[in-house]
Amino acid sequence: MVRLELQYLYEVGRNDLDAETVLTALRQIMDLGIARADFDAVVQSALLLTWTRDAFDRLIAANAQHDGALLVTRDQRIREHFAGAVW
Repeated sequence: MVRLELQYLYEVGRNDLDAETVLTALRQIMDLGIARADFDAVVQSALLLTWTRDAFDRLIAANAQHDGALLVTRDQRIREHFAGAVW
C-alpha cells in the first residue's frame, strides 16, 4: 500500500519523486520491511479508523498497527490520530 500511495502522490503531482526512488532512498537510511499482517485483518482494522476517509491512510495505519511498526509520515492528520506515526 505504501508503494502504491507514493506512486499515486507522484502521479498527481504531490510528490516530486516516484515510489521506487523514495523507497530506495529510505532503505539506505532505515530498516524498511515488507508488511507481515494478513490483508483481510488489516482491512477489518482499517474499517474502524474513522478519523480519515482516505483509504490509503486507513490501510497503511492499520497495517502498521498490526505489525507493531512505526509509520513514518509527514501527514499531520495521521500523526495526530495514530500513536505509532513519526516524522
